[in-house]
Amino acid sequence: MNNLLNFTAGLSVALIVLVLVSVRRAHIRVEYSVSWLGAAVTLLVLSRSQSLLEKLASFLGIEDPPLVLLLLVGCLFLLVLYRVSSVISELKDANIALAQRMAILEYHLQSAHEETQRRG
Repeated sequence: MNNLLNFTAGLSVALIVLVLVSVRRAHIRVEYSVSWLGAAVTLLVLSRSQSLLEKLASFLGIEDPPLVLLLLVGCLFLLVLYRVSSVISELKDANIALAQRMAILEYHLQSAHEETQRRG
């Protein structure tokens, strides 16, 4: 169990460092990094607190505390991925609306240009 907890703690520290470096280099925006940092910190706290894992395992009726850790990690990252999916969906909708507005503006510009050529 200690090997799994140590590996999970190392993984969470690596994720925290990766996210912070990505924010610093502007590869990821701060508002999107918050959910990743929250998940990584939660993972770190759970992997370092064996008594908390045992209490959660008892509460959930699971005999193996590392299984609780893996279950919670899976749930956390599913929530993060859901948030990322919703952001991507919003961006896609905004991109479609922007492309439609641009097409309308191009049409008006072309119509105005044709009108000035007919007059001149």
